[in-house]
Amino acid sequence: MTFDQLGRGGLDYFPCRYGQSKTLFRGPKRRIDGPFTAFLGGAETYGKFIAHPYPAILEERLGVASVNLGWPNAGVDAFLCDPDLLQVVARARAVVLRIPGAQNMSNRFYSVHPRRNDRFLQASSLLQTVFRDVDFTEFHFTRHLLTSLRDTSAERFAMLREELQQAWVARMGQLLTHIPVPVLLLWFADHEPAAAEDDAALDRDPLFITPQMIDALRDRVNGVITCVPSASARAEGTAGMIFSAMEAPAAAEQLSSAAHGEVAEALAGPLEGLLAPH
Repeated sequence: MTFDQLGRGGLDYFPCRYGQSKTLFRGPKRRIDGPFTAFLGGAETYGKFIAHPYPAILEERLGVASVNLGWPNAGVDAFLCDPDLLQVVARARAVVLRIPGAQNMSNRFYSVHPRRNDRFLQASSLLQTVFRDVDFTEFHFTRHLLTSLRDTSAERFAMLREELQQAWVARMGQLLTHIPVPVLLLWFADHEPAAAEDDAALDRDPLFITPQMIDALRDRVNGVITCVPSASARAEGTAGMIFSAMEAPAAAEQLSSAAHGEVAEALAGPLEGLLAPH
């Protein structure tokens, strides 16, 4: 385990911007006037507490610049609602899109912050009608909202989950239409995609995503890569991570440095094939 004393900072992420996007991404900043691979995703792509996340490992291995466009808690909306960022993505030689969960995006039931997609903004009139017995003013984050609604009514919650899943497939399809370069979809999680999501496990990520939902996108991408870290990688825990003492609980929830090595290995061959001149 690697950590700094309480009160000192942890890992320096060298935050930077690309193009005209207002979002601060992980640096050091890479040049985008030459060949590069774009990596879209959430905290796993960003590499929270990880000195060398998988985009950086692949840059060293393949010799092509990796532009890390991961953002903690990013859902589909973080990318789809940022046209300036999509202009950067369109210039890449290839894109790796780590599959996001379905909870952090606006839908018919509630809206989220356009960049901080885990922030719950407002319940729609439809959600207020379905859950008349819930006071929505107490919620600030989507997972807290969903946990409370599940505990209120499993039957009504199932209706909400189905809406989120349908909206996710449609929204992911929209995002892919804005990416005119080869795309690899990446499942990078501590479990396989499940045909039926367990509503008791709302702490899972990517949340609510089933194999059927991924299959609905297969003909729109150049491949789907599944990487579930090995038992040995999971056992490493926070070994090699860099974090302050206050960040230790959050670091323990992240996939290990060894897991990043494994996902880089899984991506290397397919990505090399997309980057090869044709």
